[in-house]
Amino acid sequence: MKIIKGVLLDWAGTTVDYGCMAPVSSFMKVFKEKGISVTMEQTRKPMGMAKIDHIRTMLAMPEIRKQWEGNLSEADVHELNTLFEKYLFEELREYTDPVPGATKAVNELREMGLKIGTTTGYTREMMHIVCAGAAEKGYEPDVTVTADDVDAGRPYPWMAYYAAMKMGVFPMNRLVKVGDTTVDMKEGRNAGAWTVGLIYGSSELGLSEAEVMKLSEKERSIREATVREKLIEAGAHQVLLSIKDVPSYIRELDEKLSKVVELS
Repeated sequence: MKIIKGVLLDWAGTTVDYGCMAPVSSFMKVFKEKGISVTMEQTRKPMGMAKIDHIRTMLAMPEIRKQWEGNLSEADVHELNTLFEKYLFEELREYTDPVPGATKAVNELREMGLKIGTTTGYTREMMHIVCAGAAEKGYEPDVTVTADDVDAGRPYPWMAYYAAMKMGVFPMNRLVKVGDTTVDMKEGRNAGAWTVGLIYGSSELGLSEAEVMKLSEKERSIREATVREKLIEAGAHQVLLSIKDVPSYIRELDEKLSKVVELS
């Protein structure tokens, strides 16, 4: 590789936990316990943010806010976050399987000489569980950065900058950011990295592997177009069907960028 030196991957919905199911389940349980009705769409919309920011964003939605009785304080937000973490920790280890093709793709990227970094909306404590579970199944990146490590999570670029520093990769346009949510795309663009969105396995698609298998060709086409549009609107330079397509895309990108450098 002449230009691209590293890849910055998201975790849930990108490399593990097909469909990003673990956090969605926990968020919905939290609001149900508080007597607040939330939809799957509302729950998934802030996906990729630090989890406490995810809760703040959901509470700011008019349809949810009007269901909250009385004044809403920061103490209430922290109470909900504590409850969310309780539910998540109860089942998080069950959601550490790499998505199909992820381990092979990452191994291929390493063979291309690229550093493998990651950022996540999970906390460091959560990632101890996720990293251990994924490593047992063959996936172990070089660097993992959480929102706990910086002043603010996505869409701010701080996690991406910190990961790049830990990886020893600069400038930021030598990195390719890969994720499955709109906030992933914003993180990548705000950081100045080449930014790629994924459709299958993503939170934006929001389906399990079994549900995907049941889709008709027409349904697949419609859903693919919808997710692609969302990710491009959020800043993706490219949207791929799955993580399996990442190595070949990066080879093509590197080749194109190399020609530009040669001509300049």
